Amino acid sequence: MSGRFRRILIIADIEGSSGCWSYRGSSFMTTEWARTCLEMTRDVQAVVQALFECGIEYVRVKDFHRTGYNLLPELIDARAELIHGYRAGPVPGLGDPGPAEAVMFLGMHAASGTDGFLAHTLTSRIRQLEVNGNPLPEIQLFAASLASRGIKPIFFSGCPVACAQARTAIEHISVFPIDKFAGQERFDAIAWRTDLAQAAVTALNNKRTIPFKPQGPMRVKVRMQTGSTAARKIARRWGLVHQGDQIVIEANDIHDVYMHLIRICYLTPFIEKTLPLGLRLYNLWGRLGLAWVRRQQKRIEPN
Repeated sequence: MSGRFRRILIIADIEGSSGCWSYRGSSFMTTEWARTCLEMTRDVQAVVQALFECGIEYVRVKDFHRTGYNLLPELIDARAELIHGYRAGPVPGLGDPGPAEAVMFLGMHAASGTDGFLAHTLTSRIRQLEVNGNPLPEIQLFAASLASRGIKPIFFSGCPVACAQARTAIEHISVFPIDKFAGQERFDAIAWRTDLAQAAVTALNNKRTIPFKPQGPMRVKVRMQTGSTAARKIARRWGLVHQGDQIVIEANDIHDVYMHLIRICYLTPFIEKTLPLGLRLYNLWGRLGLAWVRRQQKRIEPN
């Protein structure tokens, strides 16, 4: 274990997992989503188990898809701490990242406006998102939000486009792709999952990455799927500039960008003022969804 990281945070999403092969696989309360939750859980468990087997002393897993309730904790090593749902801070969505030294991103996707599998940033309501002329994938937002804690992004898995974007954004990060375009029929989930876990273990030796701290200022252009009417409404709500279907944000740094995007994607001024209550209700909705997944699992795998 000499020279390796010992305390790991995992951020897990569903689009780049081994069970998601269509939009319905990522969509709340569909039969396809129930199956995908099981496969996403197996992906995460494979990595968690491999980390503990090689001597890692601490693993915290954050479920970061939609409601934040997609992983089945009973199928994940009990030594790992699983975080369901969302918290306001100190790290947006995540809350307290704990004593992690490094972060691994599993099952991720590419940025809005690019040609990756189910590509989007935060929400599919954004058609295109650029910062200083470049696409903005979620890994940049998440990794930057952890940088003040000294947490280094060392590993990333997702479709090849998502992996390429991660490597462009974060120098020296290790990546492991999943080819979504060859089709599920040709995909060997067990073999891929085994290789994923081994790649994650190998990344523990990745000491070349540093906490992700991109420099500002940043000019953000957000194009909405529903066109100029939605862009105008959102821009007026938050006192922003809009040009047709495009919202323009002048930000000091990436943390400023992240907060603007959270407001655009998820909030109104009223919801922001009542956020603690809103989060409790949203997390309750997520727990109900996960309970539904468990019922579906009995039909999918009765034994």
